[in-house]
Amino acid sequence: MTQLLISVTTIKEAQIALENGADFIDLKDPSKGALGALPLSRIGEIVTFVSANGENERKLTSATIGDLPMEPQLILEQVVALAKTKVDIIKIGFFKEFDGKFSDYQSCLDSLKAITQTGVKLIAVLFAEYEYPASLILAIKNAGFYGVMLDTVDKNGATFLDYFSPEKIKKLAENVQAQGLLFGLAGSLNIQHVAIVKKVNPDYIGFRGGVCADNQRKSGLDAEKIRVIRKVM
Repeated sequence: MTQLLISVTTIKEAQIALENGADFIDLKDPSKGALGALPLSRIGEIVTFVSANGENERKLTSATIGDLPMEPQLILEQVVALAKTKVDIIKIGFFKEFDGKFSDYQSCLDSLKAITQTGVKLIAVLFAEYEYPASLILAIKNAGFYGVMLDTVDKNGATFLDYFSPEKIKKLAENVQAQGLLFGLAGSLNIQHVAIVKKVNPDYIGFRGGVCADNQRKSGLDAEKIRVIRKVM
């Protein structure tokens, strides 16, 4: 069954998400970019809160390392630091370039193999606006990643549906899941997208702006919007 991921910024928001049916509690700072990172101390506090407050079962937590250039040593250092917070899943954005320099995905994947072999769960966040090498999903699998997520890098209201046909999305989902990887979808989604997205059969659907006041991702969570989405899922 497709699960519901809600991105939160504070313990209070984590509590709202838990009380209204979230399966995943995702930690990020929307004011700092597509995958803006929260301070490590706050991540640790929210992870501890979620671990102690799941109603019937412990809910999973995820957090992002932030909008960072894909430099192997930098990525590795941030992953190691974030893993110390005991967050369940760490998300890494596969950005196309920084300061005009194109990303070297394979070097980053190679640097992360040692940490995935210790059991740390990593999710590669791909962006709908980018074109990626056809071989990337297999390379992510071979690096020991836990999953792949499709999101949007430009938070302008467009969703992956503005860049991908339903057939192309379904093909990507099948490719990822055939590799034994978790597959998630997010990026300016709201309740009107749920029925369409569910047809792709992702493992989870992620929301932030669509469950905030006035659909603004930097605003606070709206409990009623989360409840409504939970019902239709």
